[in-house]
Amino acid sequence: MLGFDLKSLDRLTSLVSQFEYKDASDTLEAQFRMAGFNMREPRIRKFLELCVNLQDLPRHLGQHSGGMVICQEQLDSVVPLEPATMPGRTVVQWDKDDCADMGIVKVDLLGLGMMAVLEDSLKLIRNHSGEEVDLAHLPPNDPASYAAMQKADTVGMFQIESRAQMSCLPRMRPERFYDIVVEVAIIRPGPIVGNMVHPYLKRRQGREKVVYPHPALEPVLERTLGVPLFQEQLLRMAMITAGFSGGEAEELRRAFGFKRSERRMKEVEVKLRQGMDRNGITGDVQDQIIRSITSFALYGFPESHAASFALLAYASAYLKCHYLAAFTAAMLNNQPMGFYSPATLVKDAQRHGLKIKPIDVTKSDWLCTLEGDALRIGMRYIKGMRESAAQAIARERAATPFTSVDDLARRVPELQKRELVFLAEVGALNFLGPAHRMHRRDALWQVERACRRTGPLLERIEEPDGSSPLEVMTSEERLVADFHGTGMTVGPHPMAYYRVELNAMGVLRAIDLGGVRNGTWVRVAGAVIARQRPGTAKGFVFLSLEDETGISNAIITPDVFAEHRFTIVDGKFLLVEGRLQNVDNVISVKADRVEILPVSNAAVTSHDFH
Repeated sequence: MLGFDLKSLDRLTSLVSQFEYKDASDTLEAQFRMAGFNMREPRIRKFLELCVNLQDLPRHLGQHSGGMVICQEQLDSVVPLEPATMPGRTVVQWDKDDCADMGIVKVDLLGLGMMAVLEDSLKLIRNHSGEEVDLAHLPPNDPASYAAMQKADTVGMFQIESRAQMSCLPRMRPERFYDIVVEVAIIRPGPIVGNMVHPYLKRRQGREKVVYPHPALEPVLERTLGVPLFQEQLLRMAMITAGFSGGEAEELRRAFGFKRSERRMKEVEVKLRQGMDRNGITGDVQDQIIRSITSFALYGFPESHAASFALLAYASAYLKCHYLAAFTAAMLNNQPMGFYSPATLVKDAQRHGLKIKPIDVTKSDWLCTLEGDALRIGMRYIKGMRESAAQAIARERAATPFTSVDDLARRVPELQKRELVFLAEVGALNFLGPAHRMHRRDALWQVERACRRTGPLLERIEEPDGSSPLEVMTSEERLVADFHGTGMTVGPHPMAYYRVELNAMGVLRAIDLGGVRNGTWVRVAGAVIARQRPGTAKGFVFLSLEDETGISNAIITPDVFAEHRFTIVDGKFLLVEGRLQNVDNVISVKADRVEILPVSNAAVTSHDFH
């Protein structure tokens, strides 16, 4: 409407998204000026006006997936209700804070996929090996679990598997449970914007002296090396430095929920400064304490919450390190969840030595299962396959093994033709052929034959032994069929097929980067498994690229992103050139150039801008 070109609009929206709305509207105007925009230009003035008018307005109507309200009388006699979008559900029309102001009890139930993964892991371990693992009595200081965290080898682990967490773990080097509590809490917008992350890490590494904003705060901040990380600490700081009562501290806690309310946070800040003035805390010390408290409105953790999450993080690390097959099967059976796609979880498990077997109608169930020390992929991963059909296959197979595709189609009438085609395309019917040597196009031929039963043309061109005249799929065709049909492959990683060509281009593998000197010009490439542009990152974009040896990370500056925007956003496989950054064993490539790598038609998926 205002006629901006794409690059200018991207810069403007980036400025607005990063702005904290702490002060009056002229602060945002000042940021526009600093970015080089002419504030006399009518459309720039109009854009600023629109931003200021939208400030503090609700962005969308949200519904808590596990929120409940409870009152003594019939609920619709106290608050207005309306049908929810989901059939059979009802929602309260009032805002959650209005309910709290009215004294209505509100309970939020947090559903975590990792809890289901842990439960299923224990069942798989018990049923497969007869071993009982009790989450309440895991070894408290397991060396393998902490070693994996220190190396950021954390794909699949709860809360500590993201790129940001992986970049922190080698610096943090957790050695005990409370370190995980801190790790869970420190990679949050509140600590990041409040400039708490780097001071904590430097103090933990012994590179910076532990200091406190005020001597009176030492008892509150001692456990976190003088850096406030938890909500409880912020409330205690307000009570000690500003003389807040318990009620006023509760008001402060509730104000944290109004992340975008400039007025609410400003009122709290005024009260804090008045209280600190009375206690003789002024100047830079006051500003530092205020910054710590107000930045927490950008979302920080209570310590109790972080401790609960740390328990799950440790349990997931322990199970992955010691019961990889069961943990991976449980992760795959509870998708979608977590940060990485099933394809990445499979490749990570294979790199850790787990044998993963493909879908096979003679062996696979609906869910992923364990076979000896291996994992068998379940039929749930065949796109378009119904659970009822897969269960019917398993029941009939348990009675008598299938002898051919024709036998399968005849004995499981629940199977639709399209499902038989899906099974054939992903190789799940290969072991039904003579001597278990049927290939995928053989299977497709047999499916057509089984579904048609008769036909003069088919009989004329059919081979004497019943096999098809079709050629075997190439490795590239099988790879594409795997990703198209299941979203993953248990065969070689797509990048492995092109390693000779990539070596000739000077492209390093992910595993090679650890031995490269900081500042070296490098080329890396891989399937894009994550794209992130955090609001706290000042327009920087972070890419995670996976090859056959592991995951490499690229940092994209705002200028490079503007230049290569569509390549970065749309590319499935990317080649990145830039300087290697290797600091404290945290390795990434600061990109100077990004291009699409035309290596495969595999439909890989990525975790984008979440």
